[in-house]
Amino acid sequence: MGKEPVTEQFFIDKLSEAKDHFERALDCKHTEFDDLYPYMIEHPQFFWYKRYVAWSELLTITGLCKELDFNWKQNFSDHQVEYLEERVMSAKVLDFWFEKNEALI
Repeated sequence: MGKEPVTEQFFIDKLSEAKDHFERALDCKHTEFDDLYPYMIEHPQFFWYKRYVAWSELLTITGLCKELDFNWKQNFSDHQVEYLEERVMSAKVLDFWFEKNEALI
């Protein structure tokens, strides 16, 4: 596989993957992080750490998209964009990331 040019679509695809990774971590579903640290599943802090890693990945790619002036917001709801711009993974983010929970606010 040769080098491909780094395009806006490349970053948007990576952003979509990071969003999926974060959402799977929120739902306590399997991610590649589980494969990297299988012994961690036994520790109570594992799911918090897994979410933090996925959130950091999402913020990193979002930050690169902002810096490169790529249209990243189209992949998120308005409240998700707000959370990402605030950058802090708070209880509000964990509880209300998915739109189905928005009606509970």
